[in-house]
Amino acid sequence: MIRERQSPPERRSLPHRPRLVPRLDPSVVPSAATALVLVAAFLLGAARYENFASWMVLRNLLVDNAYLGIAAVGATFVILAGGIDLSVGAVMAMTSVLVARLVEHAGVHPAVAIAVAILAGMSFGLAQGSLIQLFGLPAFLVTLAGMFLARGAAFALHPQSLGVRHPFVAQLLNDSLSLHIPLGPRGVVIPITVVVAGAVIAITWWTLRQTPFGRAVHAIGDDEHAATLMGVPVGRVRVMTYAIAGGLSALAGVAFTLYQQAGDPTACKGLELDAIAAVVIGGTLLRGGVGGVIGTLMGVLILGLIQTIITFEGDLSSWWTRIVVGVLVLAFVALQRGVDAIASRRLTSAA
Repeated sequence: MIRERQSPPERRSLPHRPRLVPRLDPSVVPSAATALVLVAAFLLGAARYENFASWMVLRNLLVDNAYLGIAAVGATFVILAGGIDLSVGAVMAMTSVLVARLVEHAGVHPAVAIAVAILAGMSFGLAQGSLIQLFGLPAFLVTLAGMFLARGAAFALHPQSLGVRHPFVAQLLNDSLSLHIPLGPRGVVIPITVVVAGAVIAITWWTLRQTPFGRAVHAIGDDEHAATLMGVPVGRVRVMTYAIAGGLSALAGVAFTLYQQAGDPTACKGLELDAIAAVVIGGTLLRGGVGGVIGTLMGVLILGLIQTIITFEGDLSSWWTRIVVGVLVLAFVALQRGVDAIASRRLTSAA
């Protein structure tokens, strides 16, 4: 009996398993590069200059950049939402003169003058944000006009520097409320401006990471159309970012007034560019959606370290600070573009 040959059983094809392509988070590489630059700048200064790695130098680094840190936090809100604000330095000058004018000429108590100045800065930012949102005007042009308007208002309030001699400012804010830390042979005194800057950074970090408003800011900067479809109140959130930036610019102006003991309409020229540079060096994408205040803080410290190193060098012009900062900004923008391109290519190949 002839048996029929049976065909071999068909092999079951295993389901295709897609190759796992790791997603490249655009926030990781720039933030790591920022931390690396910060550590490298500090180690360079410590290795090259005697007494660079001292508590006093660290204290001066924090004190000299406290007002810039506050202003840069406000710029972080706007840039994360995909906007830009060029009025930061002018608003700081306007509020510093406003505080000095109210205290010295109108007899207003400094605490009340500070509250009025912060309210004025928030109102200014709210007006800019409303123009941008309601009329669809470019943020660059609106805030550029705001820069000229605020600077002109500062000169209209007082055409020259005006000292603040009220004892509340000299004794309480700059002396009694300072932190006295027993470090080094003579101790370290941390003024209230540094404490306020630290509190602003901590509150902003929590707001951007843990609140619906912070998530909405990131969502708008990442994809405004998708955020709208998800029910995010895009217009209200965008206007609020400019109001917050205006209020923090005013607070930075108050910190500058305490730092200089005077209000000056010519002060803080170009500081808006320093704030934007600190945000970009800190790893926040200029298109928005990715970044945070911890990176901004590192960016501010990098700018301060560059200035400190040039000061220690002695024979270098202060303009070298601008040159180095310009190179760093270009490098970080190129890094961000490269990371975005690589991430997009990998995600496309995985699809």
